[in-house]
Amino acid sequence: MAAQSETGLFFACQDYFVQEQDVREEIRKSVRELDQTGREILNGLQSIHKTSSVDIPSLCAKSREKFAAVREQYADLKHKVPQNEYYRFHDHWRNVTQRLTFLAALLIYLEKETLATREDLGALLGVEVSPSNGFHVDLEDFLMGLLTLASELTRLAVNSVTAGDYGRPVKISAFLAELNDGFRLLNLKNDALRKRFDGLKYDIKKVEEVIYDITIRGLKS
Repeated sequence: MAAQSETGLFFACQDYFVQEQDVREEIRKSVRELDQTGREILNGLQSIHKTSSVDIPSLCAKSREKFAAVREQYADLKHKVPQNEYYRFHDHWRNVTQRLTFLAALLIYLEKETLATREDLGALLGVEVSPSNGFHVDLEDFLMGLLTLASELTRLAVNSVTAGDYGRPVKISAFLAELNDGFRLLNLKNDALRKRFDGLKYDIKKVEEVIYDITIRGLKS
């Protein structure tokens, strides 16, 4: 009887492992769909780097339409994550959420030239921002998205000058300075977020060099 009891225990363990693997595979499917949609949005928004004559309002409108698919895909993912086990499976969608958070923040910046709040991004992604609501936009994912935004805007500042737009780098510089001031209020540990924040000073320096260059050339109004 004891042997049968022990065998039953291991059969139960095996059933648990199989069920967990099934859950993980279903989650991966949803994450792959989110990743594909994110790539499509990114490809569309990359047009801002190509020419100064790009129709940004039209570009933003098209990107907003694609975020409708993101909201549906997050809703599908949410239903696949077992209740109260968000952080157990969080690594599966961490990277794609950081990328989509960055894209949502970029979209809002292009529309309003303002910093998106966590609530703004949560609404655009269709995801709650409070951990008490279960599936949510993790705070570190949100912050990593903002730091990626800083790098993208630095690239935009350089390309704007190439395209003959000498005013945009000045606006971006002011925006990055405010973003930097905000991050300095946080007591970040020596982890991936801290290392990523350390790179913000190089983004700021690069934009300052762009502004210096256009100033001494007499191109800055």
